[in-house]
Amino acid sequence: MSETIAGTEIPETAAVADATRLAQETTSPLIYHHSRRVFLFGMLHARRLGLEPDPELLYLSAMFHDTGLLRPFSGTEQRFEVDGADHARAFLLDRGFPAGAADAVWTAIALHTTPGIPSRMGPEIAATQFGVLTDVLGFQLDELERAHVDEITAVHPRGDFKNEFLQTFVEGLKNRPETTNGTVNSDVLEHFIPGFHRTTTVERISTAPWPS
Repeated sequence: MSETIAGTEIPETAAVADATRLAQETTSPLIYHHSRRVFLFGMLHARRLGLEPDPELLYLSAMFHDTGLLRPFSGTEQRFEVDGADHARAFLLDRGFPAGAADAVWTAIALHTTPGIPSRMGPEIAATQFGVLTDVLGFQLDELERAHVDEITAVHPRGDFKNEFLQTFVEGLKNRPETTNGTVNSDVLEHFIPGFHRTTTVERISTAPWPS
């Protein structure tokens, strides 16, 4: 029997089952519940805006989008978004998905913290970021039906999400701070890690090896 939450059916495919199991086994309950809420909120926003993402691809994007913050996904020193995107693309290709589908999921994950661009791209890419922004920042929360929001958070509770999520960011990025340059993640490290100073664009330009 299919699982339906807030009027949204969880896709019943082998890849979805594998991704769900992988998230439960290799991430934290915080990231697992957050990722499922991202899918559900993303689908609600897509429905509201007339977008038609592929539910399976949106689900896979949501389930992998923060895996780069956590082991065993964080072995490569690169942006955590790209780390998770790389693993998601390999996951899809290993299961026979077309390259175009794998690339859409890669892009949705790689750009999910980038302001102003995903919303202008394909439906899976846009809906992934809408889901992330709603769950993390409350983006257009008042545009969603309250009953749907309550049902989602009952099935996937937030707990002390704000504090625990920020701590997860710090733990996932503190050993690779240079990967946060030019991203929204650098201010998290600057806030929480004593003595950490993010390199600004002005500093990078001023110290470039050019005489003028």
